[in-house]
Amino acid sequence: MDLLGFTPLLIFLVVVALAFDFLNGLHDAANSIATIVATRVLPPFAAVAWAAFFNFIAFLFFGLHVAKTVGAGLIEPNLITDGLIFSALMGAIGWNLLTWWAAIPSSSSHALIGGLVGAGLAKAGTDAVIWVGLNKTLAAIVLSPGTGFVLALLLTLIVSWSFIRFTPFAVDGVFRKMQFVSASLYSLGHGGNDAQKTMGIIAALLIAHGMGPASGEFHVPLWVVLSCQAAMGLGTLFGGWRIVHTMGSKITRLTPMQGFCAETGGAITLFAATSLGVPVSTTHTITGAIVGVGAARRVSAVRWGVARRIVTAWVITIPAAAAISAVTYWVAGRFMG
Repeated sequence: MDLLGFTPLLIFLVVVALAFDFLNGLHDAANSIATIVATRVLPPFAAVAWAAFFNFIAFLFFGLHVAKTVGAGLIEPNLITDGLIFSALMGAIGWNLLTWWAAIPSSSSHALIGGLVGAGLAKAGTDAVIWVGLNKTLAAIVLSPGTGFVLALLLTLIVSWSFIRFTPFAVDGVFRKMQFVSASLYSLGHGGNDAQKTMGIIAALLIAHGMGPASGEFHVPLWVVLSCQAAMGLGTLFGGWRIVHTMGSKITRLTPMQGFCAETGGAITLFAATSLGVPVSTTHTITGAIVGVGAARRVSAVRWGVARRIVTAWVITIPAAAAISAVTYWVAGRFMG
């Protein structure tokens, strides 16, 4: 037993979890910056630095409800082992790398949930899954892009009517400034929801190693919170430019006003989900919002072929990551304890 109770294997798994968090920031950088880059309010590097900062400070604004859902609400806590967590992370990381390479904006959240479920099923069958928690999460996965779509559509219509007497130049000037606010809010929502998923994984690992509080309650240490927020912020700094292009310009062309409405609609959705402790897809939330502002202009403004490709990735991510994690568990995870 090493210092403070950390075994080499536990240290390795914490590093792998933080690597997933880094890849989450890298893979999902498009969520936070696609609209503000597409509208040319900020150049790419300044946009990712802006997003990374708000990703990092998100823990100051939200409780850790999402971390508890992921760490103790999807898989029976007494079945959490090193091998199960390793397999879950490999499933999520493997699918993230594949979709990042293919420039497909799939969801890191879906990948992690699929990885957990796949590893749990491989270890103990259906008894491993907490179905109430999983069903709530799956329902939110379906609802979040629809909510982002509706909110962004309504915001676009409200703003358009409110500024109907203004010149296009004046509207553009106002919303170039307002996009700084909306992009900040969306980055806060992204950091608050997505980073907590990795916090939940690491906290569950610590509890499985007998390093949780004496009361037995689910607890996320401060060093875990700071490490996860930092890893996601660094990942965002490295960006994901191929996916930014898909999200920011291939779905529909955006003006600063539309970018503001998409980010604000997405941010409201993420704030609500995080406060309820529901892990949702930040990728598909902002995708729904971008489609919403495009549809508010006219249905033909949306490139539905690109949107359909994103929805396809949305559907297959959980089973694909589950399959990778299940295979990983049978090959290596079950021998890790």
